[in-house]
Amino acid sequence: MSVILLILPDFLLIALGWLLLHRFGFDRAFFTQAEKLVYFVLFPALLFHSITRAPMALGSATVLLAATMGIMLGGIALAWLGRLALRPDPAAHAATAQCAFRFNSYLALSLAAGLGWANAQATMAVILGFAVPISNVGAVHALASRNGGRALREMAGNPFILATLAALACNFLQVPIPHVAEVALGRLGSCAIAVGLLCVGATLSLQGGRQHAPLMAWMIAAKLILLPVWTLALTAMMGLPAQERLVLLLFSAVPTSSAAHVLAARMGGDGRLVAVTMSLGTLLSAATLPVWLWVAG
Repeated sequence: MSVILLILPDFLLIALGWLLLHRFGFDRAFFTQAEKLVYFVLFPALLFHSITRAPMALGSATVLLAATMGIMLGGIALAWLGRLALRPDPAAHAATAQCAFRFNSYLALSLAAGLGWANAQATMAVILGFAVPISNVGAVHALASRNGGRALREMAGNPFILATLAALACNFLQVPIPHVAEVALGRLGSCAIAVGLLCVGATLSLQGGRQHAPLMAWMIAAKLILLPVWTLALTAMMGLPAQERLVLLLFSAVPTSSAAHVLAARMGGDGRLVAVTMSLGTLLSAATLPVWLWVAG
């Protein structure tokens, strides 16, 4: 399949989300509730269903998680290198640092499903579940290093983490999932990506942030260019199979999570600046993602 055709449906859904909010009368409250539904119900169901349906060996999963850790630490290092290179306003850097390593889970899982490899989506689900706590720690630490207890509370109740842990336990222990439950989870999961991408489109905003253009450019380049380069080098050094290298590259190359600006605003950071950085990165990823998929292919 052409890489353009692989990513085009997802970006059409993102565009539709923007149109629903800005042209067709849907209000922000609707998308706020829809995003809550995806976060707490639909996406955890998709993670659990994807992971439990694909048999996994503990050894291969351990190597995959080690690679994920290396990618996340690389992204965090790139974010802090931006502070050394640019000497930006510390508050602006603290807010936007997460844009160098956080990831759009909906887009990542959707694109993985189109790679043509039977276990690609399950592999991506495991990567996402493991990367969520690392990204939360990195983002919260950048915004407020004294909020460690708060970060731990958020991670302990994070539905992505809980769904991943439960699914991995069922997978490794070969716990049978009742057919009725499997069908119900599959139907919930099938809604998750479409609704999630519509919500991403509704959060896009390009207003504000001009005075921090160099900082935004650094974070976007770190996420869309430098982190995938690091991933290619890391996975080659680790000797991972080609299919897992492709999924990890895709994970590293997707744009920043649309929830990044929510966390920044909630913790006293510049949520608007983060929203602009995330939005520009999402739009530019329509050009960079096909390049990385072509390189990997």
